Amino acid sequence: MAAEKGRAFLLKIGVGENPEVFDVVGGMRSTSLRINNEMVDVTNKTSGGWREILSGAGIRHISLGGSGIFTDSVSEGILQTKALASSVDNYEITFESGDKFSGAFQITSLEYAGDYNGERTYSIALESSGIVNFTNV
Repeated sequence: MAAEKGRAFLLKIGVGENPEVFDVVGGMRSTSLRINNEMVDVTNKTSGGWREILSGAGIRHISLGGSGIFTDSVSEGILQTKALASSVDNYEITFESGDKFSGAFQITSLEYAGDYNGERTYSIALESSGIVNFTNV
């Protein structure tokens, strides 16, 4: 696999009624994706002192995050509205290669900050709800 540019790792928010239409979240400087797999420990007295994990039994979810400079883009306004509504909506995260994860997510945190001699910034955290699809190009 070839190296990819971080600036091409994009968080996109669903816009409108069409579930296939996404807009890049404006002003982002960093983007992150974490795949979480909860394990189910089935260790017992016959395990010989070694932990045993039940394959495929835990809950899976994906966490998205990012931060950037507030640019007053349309997508940033949509994010704020969705964060205040505590709604579950469609999001997509894409890589330079064209691979992508897409599914329903809820904004769990939206934070704004700004120093007296600097720019206004924001950071965001999202958690998946239901199946997240991976498309490998």
